[in-house]
Amino acid sequence: MKKNISRDFTWEEMTYSCIAIVNGLRNDPPEEARCAICELVKCLLQPLRIAFNKPIAITSGYRSPEVNRLAGGVRSSQHVKGEAADCYAPDIYLLLETLKKSGLPFDQAILYRKKHFLHLSYRTNGKQRYQILYR
Repeated sequence: MKKNISRDFTWEEMTYSCIAIVNGLRNDPPEEARCAICELVKCLLQPLRIAFNKPIAITSGYRSPEVNRLAGGVRSSQHVKGEAADCYAPDIYLLLETLKKSGLPFDQAILYRKKHFLHLSYRTNGKQRYQILYR
């Protein structure tokens, strides 16, 4: 049975890592990151899912420091803090437009056009930057 964080998001999908599995690593978030994951889901991902009215798949959520290193992430990655998730939807541009129109708080929205995913982050401490980047 999957443990839900919200109606549409589970702990399993927010912590799943193919990199961790392939390399025999654990990808268990510490308590502070677990709290940040809850805030990310409660304040950004779940309300965005409701506004979008279509499924949003999480391709990368929490990453342990070692998993993040193997994934090529920067040391200061919000994934390590539990503050970020990479999201997939069939129309990733519509997902970004929905976010822009929603008025929801977010720190960064980075649209990776060639890889077809949207990186979303929410700061638990500090001001949201509302930064939209295209890569």
